[in-house]
Amino acid sequence: MGFGGISIWQLLIVLAIIILLFGTKKLRSLGGDLGNAVKGFRGAMSEAENADTAKKDEKTSAKLEAEDQSRVIDAEAAKKDEKKV
Repeated sequence: MGFGGISIWQLLIVLAIIILLFGTKKLRSLGGDLGNAVKGFRGAMSEAENADTAKKDEKTSAKLEAEDQSRVIDAEAAKKDEKKV
């Protein structure tokens, strides 16, 4: 038993028929094209992940900056209150 009920001999026969139909040059170019497509897909996925990470970092930075500004304003208000008393 091989892959899903297909024996190794059946796979070899199918491979031989494919080689006879398309030839080795055509199969090599097909393999190269497939490899380039996979590389392109991986590159696009990593670019998308980097873009998502950059957006999250920007949101986090903006949120932290807003919190710092509110703390400064609160501190200034507290100082003014202390001076009045």
